[in-house]
Amino acid sequence: MNSTSTQFVTSQRMGAYEPIHQMGIWGENFKSNGNMNASTSILVETDTKLSNQSEDVSNGIMGPSDKYYLEATKPVDKIQRRLAQNREAARKSRLRKKAYVQQLETSRLKLIQLEQELERTRKQQGLYVGNGIDTNYMGFSGAVNSGIAAFEMEYGHWVKEQNRQICELRTALHAHISDVELRMLVETGMNHYFELFRMKATAAKADVFYVMSGMWKTSAERFFSWIGGFRPSELLKVLLPHLDPLTDQQLFDVCNLRQSCQQAEDALSQGMDKLQQTLAETVAGGQLGEGNYDPQMANAMEKLEALVSFLNQADHLRQETLQQMARILTVRQAARGLLAMGEYFERLWALSSLWSTRPREPA
Repeated sequence: MNSTSTQFVTSQRMGAYEPIHQMGIWGENFKSNGNMNASTSILVETDTKLSNQSEDVSNGIMGPSDKYYLEATKPVDKIQRRLAQNREAARKSRLRKKAYVQQLETSRLKLIQLEQELERTRKQQGLYVGNGIDTNYMGFSGAVNSGIAAFEMEYGHWVKEQNRQICELRTALHAHISDVELRMLVETGMNHYFELFRMKATAAKADVFYVMSGMWKTSAERFFSWIGGFRPSELLKVLLPHLDPLTDQQLFDVCNLRQSCQQAEDALSQGMDKLQQTLAETVAGGQLGEGNYDPQMANAMEKLEALVSFLNQADHLRQETLQQMARILTVRQAARGLLAMGEYFERLWALSSLWSTRPREPA
C-alpha cells in the first residue's frame, strides 16, 4: 500500500508571516536608532517619505509599506483558519501513517505465524525426497516462497467465504426470494470463482509447479485435477442433472458448450504433452559426462515460461464456461447450478477428510 504524502503550506506562502517579519526588521531599526535624542535629519527624511507615499496613494500607486500594512491588517480569523486547516491536515497524515504502519506490522506477524505453522507441518509430516525434504512450497534452500505463502493464506479465506456463500445460496433458494435478489447472489458467486482464477495467476508467477500440481487442494480434488483445476466439460456433466427442467434450446446450447469445452481441453492437453516432450529432450540434451548442465537449464527455463500460459488458458476456459452457462440458464437455474457446484466441491473436501482419517492397519 502506498501512503499518500501530505505537503504542508510553508510559512512563506501563508502571507501572514511576511508583515510580521517586516515588523521585526522595523523593530531592529528602532533598537539601533532608538535614541530618544534622534537627529532631526532622520525625522525630516521619514516625514518626507511618508509624504511621498501619501502622494503615491492619491495617484493610485501603493508603496511596499502599504502592502505590508494591508497584509498585517488581514482578519485574524482567516489566519487562524489556515493554521487550523494545516493542523487538521497534519493530524490526518499522522493517522494515515499510523494505520499503514500497523497494517504492515500485522501482515508481518501473520507471515511469521504462517512460517511457523509451515515449519511445524513439515516436521510432523517428515516427508523425504532424495537428500532434501519435500517442503511443498518451501524452496530447495528451505526458504519460504512469499508468493505461495500469500496464496495459501488467500485461498484459506477464499474457502471460508465459499462455504458462507453456499449456505446463503441454499437458504435463498428455499426461501423463494425474488429474481432480482437471486441474481445478485449469482453474480457474487461467479465473481468469487473469478477471484480464485486471479489468485492462481498471481501465484503461478511465483511457482507455477506448485499451482499446477494442485498441492493447495485436497487429495480428492487433485485426483480430478486438470491443469491446476477442474475440467470444464466434466463439471458440466456433473451439474446437468441439477438444472432440470431445461428447455430444448437450453439443452442444445449446453450440449454444444460441452462439446466446445472438450475440443478446447484436447487442444490444451496436446499442447501440454508437446511441452513435456520438448522439455524432456532439452533437459536430456548435451554430451554424456560433461558435468556442465548450464546450457540445457537455460533452454529449459525459457520453455517453462509456456507452462504459466497453459495454466492461464485453462483458467480462462473455466471462466468462459461459467459465463456461458449463466447466459444459457435462467437466474434460478444458474443459482441451482452454483449451489450444485459448491456442494460438489464440499463433498470432495469431505471425501478427502474421511480418507485421511480412515482407520489404518498396523504396519
